[in-house]
Amino acid sequence: MPALTTTSDGFLLHGEPFRIISGALHYFRVHPALWSDRLRKARLMGLNTVETYIPWNHHQPDPEGGLVLDGFLDLPRFLRLARDEGLRVLLRPGPFICAEWDGGGLPDWLTSDPDIRLRTSDPRFTGAVDRYLDLLLPALRPHMAAAGGPVIAVQVENEYGAYGDDSAYLKHLADAFRSRGVEELLFTCDQGDPGHLASGSLPGVLVTGTFGSRVEQSLARLREHRPEGPLFCAEFWIGWFDHWGGPHHVRDAADAAADLDRLLSAGASVNIYMFHGGTNFGFTNGANHKHAYTPTVTSYDYDAALTECGDPGPKYHAFREVIARHATVPDEPAPVPSPKLTPTAVELSSRAPLLPLAGSLAPAVQADAPVTMDELGQRTGYALYRTTLPAGGDGVLHFARGVGDRGQVFVDGAPVGVLESERHDESLPVRVPRPGATLEVLVENMGGVNYGPRIGAPKGLLGPVSFNGTDLTGWDCHPLPLDAPGAALPFAPADGTPVTVPAFHRGTFDVGTPADAFLSLPGWSKGQAWINGFHLGRYWNRGPQRTLYVPAPVLRPGSNELVLLELHGTTATRALLTDTPDLGPENTW
Repeated sequence: MPALTTTSDGFLLHGEPFRIISGALHYFRVHPALWSDRLRKARLMGLNTVETYIPWNHHQPDPEGGLVLDGFLDLPRFLRLARDEGLRVLLRPGPFICAEWDGGGLPDWLTSDPDIRLRTSDPRFTGAVDRYLDLLLPALRPHMAAAGGPVIAVQVENEYGAYGDDSAYLKHLADAFRSRGVEELLFTCDQGDPGHLASGSLPGVLVTGTFGSRVEQSLARLREHRPEGPLFCAEFWIGWFDHWGGPHHVRDAADAAADLDRLLSAGASVNIYMFHGGTNFGFTNGANHKHAYTPTVTSYDYDAALTECGDPGPKYHAFREVIARHATVPDEPAPVPSPKLTPTAVELSSRAPLLPLAGSLAPAVQADAPVTMDELGQRTGYALYRTTLPAGGDGVLHFARGVGDRGQVFVDGAPVGVLESERHDESLPVRVPRPGATLEVLVENMGGVNYGPRIGAPKGLLGPVSFNGTDLTGWDCHPLPLDAPGAALPFAPADGTPVTVPAFHRGTFDVGTPADAFLSLPGWSKGQAWINGFHLGRYWNRGPQRTLYVPAPVLRPGSNELVLLELHGTTATRALLTDTPDLGPENTW
């Protein structure tokens, strides 16, 4: 018998009544050195459980390779730490997770195949899932409740009713977990829509809901769908995520706490989404595409109970008070904010232009027409496309099918314009100074769509490029791997002249005792930031986000290195490590 079982109206854990009071905490969005801190703060708020997705695309980046289970992806260690803290765990392995994560967690080697019908019983898709589970589940079985571990339940897919109605696919997943030794409770989750609940659920599998308000109505819909069994909100939304160019979303703490109290007063179990959001470090953010492409920002603060840097926010204290009315909260003081680094200026005194370095970063692929980033094997980041223009004078560059997702265009090294998929750009008027001028297009993958039918949309130049109606041929297509640029780049001292082209900028700064900090970049436009080789993520003066979180474990006593890739040029020569985050103008919902 599994450790967690259901009754007509609740849960039993090892035969005793148990209410799940959980919070979402994605191990892959938190520096591993800080996992213990975040788990302790979860327990101190009164949670008895934490929930996490599992990002397939990062755990299995190569279809023929093994499972990655180290660093940020050391899920077994995270589960051991949760157990040591006395917390239970809800696992949500997908295979699709959404989560505002690049590609919704589906691997690019899978989504780039146009013949595979994603999230269906297509044997090409289920076969790939099965091979992944063959690798994943043996590593997780020691951490299941049946083996004395903390994992008490496993989710089947994720809000599937909003996507499809292939019940054979859902049954295949449930059977795949069972046949590989998962004895724990299985559950599905869907938004509180009758059609979604019907399409996303399975007989014999617990049905849960996702909602952030209208508690009584949402619970009633769950009860209408399943007259008996526990009421469980598997995602109680207490905040929201942000897109570049939009506001920073917040929710009033008292409002969220009142709805949490309504949930618990109704006898329901809950998973707070998010207890602690963390950060989309590196190139991990996702994007939405409804009417237009809208990428998610680097911060995943989510206006959660714990802020992006792990400090208790207003919701932490409000929720702790609510939980104490319904369950036992540890008789220990609430945590206090972590120390912050003393504000520190960083002079970026050396630079290295990007475009001339393309050939040294990776060999070019030569083609008559541009090839996509997927065809270049470039999963994230950037690609540079280079050819020559046959004629001079005024004209129009036309990019058939546009760019994925943002292209900067240069003629003989001078910037002449930007194309954005967000604006559906396909044409650009230019003046070409001479026949044979060099055309370069630097394309940025701003994040893979994580929800809906556009998952797996290609990146890079998406079709032929023409000038005044004549197709351009003879392309050099450069993938640009930018995992940890630093000392290997040919930096030269800055000479004081303004920079108008993409370039790396480097500076050093001293730290006494490492502590959390926030990187502020006034005067810089758009690009990427690394400290000591750790990829903090994307910055953009479009906002709303104006600072990047720097976890204390990234810093070291003594000398530290900051590298920026600035895409648009700047007259700035200084960055600032500050003690205060700035996530932009707020919009309360």
